[in-house]
Amino acid sequence: MASYGYEAINKDGKIVKGSIETDSADKVRLELKQQGLTLVEIKEQSLLTKDINLEIGGYPKPRDLSVFCRQFVSMTKAGVSILEALKMLSEQTENKQLQKAVEGVRVSVEKGETLARSLAEYPKVFPELMVNMVAAGESSGSLDIALERMAVQFEKSAKTKALVKKAMIYPVMVGLIAVVVIIVMLVVVIPNYTKMFADMDTELPGITKAVQTASNFIINNWLILLPIVIAVVIAIGAFAKTDLGKHIFHGLKLKIPVFRNLEIKQASSMMARTMSTLLASGVPLLEAVDIVGDVMENVYFKEAMEMCKNEIIIGQPLSRPLEECGLFPPMVYHMTRIGEESGNTEEMLTKLADYYDEEVEMAVQSLMAAMEPMIIVVLAGICLVLIGACMAPMLSMYNAIDNL
Repeated sequence: MASYGYEAINKDGKIVKGSIETDSADKVRLELKQQGLTLVEIKEQSLLTKDINLEIGGYPKPRDLSVFCRQFVSMTKAGVSILEALKMLSEQTENKQLQKAVEGVRVSVEKGETLARSLAEYPKVFPELMVNMVAAGESSGSLDIALERMAVQFEKSAKTKALVKKAMIYPVMVGLIAVVVIIVMLVVVIPNYTKMFADMDTELPGITKAVQTASNFIINNWLILLPIVIAVVIAIGAFAKTDLGKHIFHGLKLKIPVFRNLEIKQASSMMARTMSTLLASGVPLLEAVDIVGDVMENVYFKEAMEMCKNEIIIGQPLSRPLEECGLFPPMVYHMTRIGEESGNTEEMLTKLADYYDEEVEMAVQSLMAAMEPMIIVVLAGICLVLIGACMAPMLSMYNAIDNL
């Protein structure tokens, strides 16, 4: 989508400026008109002229959307109209992006659009899953139930992501500290240390010479090394977003034993919870599988759900392709099959999601328990090399003195 910068006049006669990402300038004009703004100027923005978003918080997180859903349900159950509820939520929402989107949704609903279509106008704020859930809730007359289920979905998603992030804080922080210590040792300590022994005409051991060579290389070439390191990090990040990069990195997650267990359980939980939420709200199975495929983070699980969709089209039950893809644990397709045979697929998937939510928490703890000794071993090895480089000349000097 392109980004369009605009200048308009509001109802108070004041000039307002901003930018909107959409498919065409006509959609920008329509959206501004719905917001009661009189357009003065509009033009497409380039990378150099594109507005920079400096708002704190950025786009809403799952926790923000969960609060939004729960508050919306509470208001409508208390007899507040949808328009009034949206107005109240837009005024009390702290996240600026969500606040703007809710106000835009209110204007759109006021013009006669359905709530689902209004939410769909802000794909970066309201995910496709939520839009489809709201659409199903509106068509079946169970909007409150659909939003309550979405609140649970967002809460579970936020909790899972928080657990994974929490697990990664320790190794990342230790790694950063280790890098800083190594750089200080190589750039400051080792040069001064080796200079002292060079002034004493003492022959340096091989390990000290090797560390000294590395130190000199970093000191003499850091202006070249720093841009190279930054370029490599950016290149890896860009490559990881390509289709080939996703297959390589996501494949590694499924092959490395330390990460495989967590990745599979996390995907199983997400699939079961999302599928259960959609089916319970009246979304057709084929459409639900398609949406689940979009929300899966690992590309191999996305492809697995695409295979499930193709198998369902030709008349196969969901449990069969889940088994044939070879990615999900046996419990996933066995429980799904039991649900299909008993007519309680949604209930079975909900129980499955609850089970794997607990399993994800245990997997995170196991990952931490496995990574801590690995980090200690790596750091111990680095420290031994640096200490050896410092101690070896002293031992050589003491041996020379003893031989005199």
